[in-house]
Parts: sequence; C-alpha cells; structure tokens
Amino acid sequence: MASPTTTFATFPGTVLTPGSKGAAVLAVQQRLNKLGCGPVAEDGTFGAETQDAIELFQARSQDTSGAPLKIDGVVGPMTWAALFGADTVPPNATAPSQLLATVLQLASREVGTMEDPLGSNRGPRVDQYLRAVGLNPADGSFPWCAAFVYFCFQQAAKTLDVPNPAIKDAGVLDLWNKAGSQGIRRIAAVEASTTPSLVQPGCLFVITTGSGNGHTGLVEQIAGVRLATIEGNTNLGGSREGIGVFRRTGRTIATINRGFIQY
Repeated sequence: MASPTTTFATFPGTVLTPGSKGAAVLAVQQRLNKLGCGPVAEDGTFGAETQDAIELFQARSQDTSGAPLKIDGVVGPMTWAALFGADTVPPNATAPSQLLATVLQLASREVGTMEDPLGSNRGPRVDQYLRAVGLNPADGSFPWCAAFVYFCFQQAAKTLDVPNPAIKDAGVLDLWNKAGSQGIRRIAAVEASTTPSLVQPGCLFVITTGSGNGHTGLVEQIAGVRLATIEGNTNLGGSREGIGVFRRTGRTIATINRGFIQY
C-alpha cells in the first residue's frame, strides 16, 4: 500500500489503545475507512472493530523508514505517521531548557573521542570523563558511559554558570536508583512507551543489561519512537563497554528497558 499523503493534526502524544475515546480515535476510524481497512463505526470509541482494522492496516503498511509496521493493534506515532503522513509526527530536537541544549551541544563535540588503546577504558579524554565523577583511571578499568554524561553536564553548567543537577556517579543503575530517591524525574519504560511525547532531548536513557550492569547516554532527538543518541563507552552497534563516543540512530523507545531520567 502506498504511503498516504493526506495530513491531519499532529500525533496526540499518547498511544491510542482499546478503550481510548475522542477526536483522535474518530480521525483514525475515518482514515481507516477511507483506506479500505473497514468498515469501522466512526464513533470516536476504540473498540475491537477498530483494533482489527488497525491490525489490517499495519499488516499492509510500512513506517516512514520503509520498515514493516509492528502489528500490535494500537496507534503509536509510527502507525499514526503511516496513516496521516510523516509531517504529522515531526521530530523533536529542541531541548526543554538552555542547560540541556548546552549539554547536547557539548556532547556532540565529543563524538569521535576514542579510547587509547582501544578496549582499555582509558585515553586522555576518557580519563577526564572518569575524573569528573571522582575516579582515578589508574586504579582500574572503569566503564565510563555514565561518567561521560556527567562530564557533559559538568561542562555545560560551568559554561552557563549554573548549578549542575546531574548525579555524580559512574554506576548506571546506581544513577537510576539515586534519581528516584532524590526526586529527579524518572520516566519508566512502560510510561515512555505509552506516552512517547514524555521523552525529550537531553533525557538520559537507562538500559539494564543484566548482572547489575547497565548503559546510559543522551537522547539528542526523537522521531516518532526512534531515538538519536550520543553515547560514551559504546560502538556503532550500541553495546556497553565499547570503544568511544558515538552518535547513534538505532535505538527506539521500546528498546530502553529501564527508562529515562529528565534533569
């Protein structure tokens, strides 16, 4: 099925699921009927009939990058964009504060920093990241993704002459737990999946990788559910314990299994 060019209002920010009601549901029902995925009652109530029609549409359609839509019977930003056009789910690259915008600007300048030697968790710049969180690089081999994020916040706060809100910790899961105990906004994975608009540029994503380990980085842009990120101690494949600072475009909100931190 060719991608529709008809546009509507922008994605409402919250995933439409069975039980949802309102103008956005009505618009989806009308669009499904127009595209031959009905007939669906145009009553603004998301019931089983609407869900079946959405699944049919998803089975026939691709997202804005040309990948098949996930057939899940709900209307998230990718399905909405396929229904109404990519311009109805505009990418968000605007950080909600001057501090976060500066953090991302400084982080972008670090892209390309590499360990020396590769695989050592060391190097002139990497050592600076580690020292920022109080670690002596000579004392051992330390994962440094969280240290990189803290370094970016430290430098941004210094540049703007404002307090640094970031938690000073090199442990990813410690960072997540401390954010909760200190009242810092955490967006749990299920909350982010339900309401993708909560994820803003400048957020930290937090992934748990098992055995008490994790990985973190900065969200630079959100396009639907796709994330552009800047990450330290990674590689192009997105692993933890990588070799440098990379800008990546392979993550989605659904792949962030712990959640996001919003300073």
